[in-house]
Amino acid sequence: MSKKIIKVVAAAIEHKGKFFCAQRPEGKSLGGYWEFPGGKLEAGESPEEALLREIKEELNSEIKILSYVNEASYGYDFGTVVMKTYHAKLISGNLDLLEHQNSIWLAPNELKTLNWAPVDQPAVDLLSQK
Repeated sequence: MSKKIIKVVAAAIEHKGKFFCAQRPEGKSLGGYWEFPGGKLEAGESPEEALLREIKEELNSEIKILSYVNEASYGYDFGTVVMKTYHAKLISGNLDLLEHQNSIWLAPNELKTLNWAPVDQPAVDLLSQK
């Protein structure tokens, strides 16, 4: 049986040389892991549209997408997540944690100190070289 493909997007939000990292809540899928915030694409959405919507929903904030970082996929027990990550900056809002249990701003050389969700790891590797 083939696993379902879950298309998601994520924002590596940078401010003053540091990236916003969010921790998934305990009790949810991948609870406790760190990630760049984002979420699933809805039917008919472009990745960029989905990302702007998800950041508004999850963090009550608006971002501007600056550039494309990478696409990575990882096979979890619930399906294969295919994630496009974008480099972004905060335009408005305070990045309120509506769906995450914790957050931290880290410099590129500090990113690898966190326990990242596997699908986020390739973007972390790329961004930590900045």
